[in-house]
Amino acid sequence: MKVTCVIPARLSSTRLPKKVLAPLNGKPLLQWVIEAAKEIPLFSEVVVATDHSDVESLAKELDTPCFLTSPECISGTERLIELKQSGKVTADIWVNWQGDEPFITQEMIGQLLQTAPDDFISIWTLRKKITDTRSIHSPDVVKVVCDEEGRALYFSRSPIPYPQEGHSHFYKHIGLYAFSDEALYQITDLPPTALELSEKLEQLRFLGHGLPIRVHETFTDPLGINTPEELSMAAALLS
Repeated sequence: MKVTCVIPARLSSTRLPKKVLAPLNGKPLLQWVIEAAKEIPLFSEVVVATDHSDVESLAKELDTPCFLTSPECISGTERLIELKQSGKVTADIWVNWQGDEPFITQEMIGQLLQTAPDDFISIWTLRKKITDTRSIHSPDVVKVVCDEEGRALYFSRSPIPYPQEGHSHFYKHIGLYAFSDEALYQITDLPPTALELSEKLEQLRFLGHGLPIRVHETFTDPLGINTPEELSMAAALLS
């Protein structure tokens, strides 16, 4: 089984300009991600998908295949799809590891792919139990609810399920995805759904068109970097 890790690395970003190239303890942020991904033995190949030659240059310095994708791509998944359609990269399983996530671990990748070879579901992601009230109510923390078999029922920026004291458990969605090659083909031409546009969550497009998502539990909540403050937090963690 060939597992290809694609690191989408768009250069433009609003809250932290040129985020993936931002210096982090002596290296560009993206370099931390590439080096971490290359340490994962489950991956057959690690490649970068970007929209800018500056990112391409860094990847080449790190001896990592890099492919220019359209600046019109609005998500990492769209960059995976474009890469698949180009025929330049192949996979049985595609892992989407965002270029601003340097703290993804080997254990998390194992959790993500634990049912991949034999699962009748062919889109996988992760969830982490929420233990603080602020995260439950923060629209920046995406919540997920699942059925008894771990299949996603809904993702939302609102608190879900209803916070009934003593009876509710909340889970944060960790934005790490894996797709079978067939699943990536199936979602290629799916139009956006009303719920996706309302929540601004691309995974609701998959659910809205009847594609199930398996959500495995992890006990790690990796710091994603979207702001200067989070970049400073990452620097402290890596010191």
